[in-house]
Amino acid sequence: MENFFSYISKPVDKEDLQIWIDSNNICYNKFELYSDFVSSLVNLIYDTYLGNEMDKSTKISLNEDDNKKHFDWCWNKTIENYNKEEIFFIEKGEHYNFFSNFITETFYNQSIPEVKYSLNRFFSEIFNLDGLHTMSDLDLLKTIYKSLDKNLENNNLQN
Repeated sequence: MENFFSYISKPVDKEDLQIWIDSNNICYNKFELYSDFVSSLVNLIYDTYLGNEMDKSTKISLNEDDNKKHFDWCWNKTIENYNKEEIFFIEKGEHYNFFSNFITETFYNQSIPEVKYSLNRFFSEIFNLDGLHTMSDLDLLKTIYKSLDKNLENNNLQN
């Protein structure tokens, strides 16, 4: 239990963070690209979502299928926007599955508005290498980085 508590709560020191970056072959240019990709996706979801329970005046209720279609539209639009910049991500793969599942649970299925609308801050903190990270944070960051990296078609960005 002590190891688990340490895993989710004890910050990694800067030296160990640098070792983690090096041992996982994290490229800073790709790291920034993936951070921007995630931010673009989340912002598009926020900006275009019509089922806002916080604004009762709309009285719009979206079901699971509507939310899936909304996510897919935002995902495809984000991919399309990067294609225009000649940065090509494969449309479907483990990166799609990860974000679809993660955002469904933390946004679409979330009933607590403070949690639902904290994705920007959450991902901002995860991608901030100057901030504090636990090993749990780094494992999530590695999952995101590796899944996007595996599905980047023009995978020739350098440090």
